[in-house]
Amino acid sequence: MAPVDDARLRDLTAMRKVRDRIDREYAQPLDVPALAAGVHMSAGHLSRRFKDTFGESPYSYLMTRRIERAMALLRRGDLSVTEVCFQVGFQSLGTFSTRFSELVGRSPSDYRAKPEPGPGIPSWVEKQATRPIRNREAPARRDG
Repeated sequence: MAPVDDARLRDLTAMRKVRDRIDREYAQPLDVPALAAGVHMSAGHLSRRFKDTFGESPYSYLMTRRIERAMALLRRGDLSVTEVCFQVGFQSLGTFSTRFSELVGRSPSDYRAKPEPGPGIPSWVEKQATRPIRNREAPARRDG
């Protein structure tokens, strides 16, 4: 194998480790410097490589994971919005509500009251249908 291929393989392995860590520890306090230290990279290099590999920054990926988990907990209905907020790793209810609304297009309390798409749908379909939209791309609600 050529040295370039080895370096690319090491980078891909490191990016997978970071993504797996985010998936596993999404509720823990995670930041880019801590994630970078775990794979022996600078924070800037990790951010660039992660975005090149997965199409979004590590922070954006972490927020999406937290919101996806929050959506599942809110659909379950046995926890309050505040309990869900802290369980998925947010430190502030205001930040959680703002980020949730940006990605989902509805407030957490509205989502909890009327989750979509509803019971009886296979979990893998539900996960795709309810996946949060990144970077303020949620469609504007049209009432009426």
